[in-house]
Amino acid sequence: MYFNSEGSKEVTYDVIVVGSGISGGWAAKEFSEKGLKTLVLERGRMVRHGEYPTANMEDWELPNRNKMTPKQMEDYKIQERTGYTMTPAYQHWWPKDTENPYTETKPFDWIRAYHVGGRSLLWGRQSYRLGDLDFEANAKDGIAVDWPVRYKDIALGMIMWRRS
Repeated sequence: MYFNSEGSKEVTYDVIVVGSGISGGWAAKEFSEKGLKTLVLERGRMVRHGEYPTANMEDWELPNRNKMTPKQMEDYKIQERTGYTMTPAYQHWWPKDTENPYTETKPFDWIRAYHVGGRSLLWGRQSYRLGDLDFEANAKDGIAVDWPVRYKDIALGMIMWRRS
């Protein structure tokens, strides 16, 4: 991170990306690879796996055996609708709905996560396929339906897209 300690000189950027999740992180990568001076702003803390407050703790080591009380759940009424189980082990990832109110004209169930990497670091019923092994696992293990494409097919598509 660069801090302008000279005061009279301004630091300028070609692009400012707000949020370091999947979309923001990818956008920042693309902009910077194209030579644009890019700044990424994130409101949350850095996540270092194994170092966060409840890492590797068992239910019996957490308050109320890792169950939220009805009083605690008052702060997460919107996020609770997503189906995620709010527990003392994970509540530090999500800001309270009562402190960060949602504005809804009709129900929209989603979670907020304030940390570097955004919700992409939380298991959100998503599974990213990142390499050959991921695309070949079903065929290799003899389970489920084999993927109709391989990693190289997608990589080739990305190369062609970038050239266009």
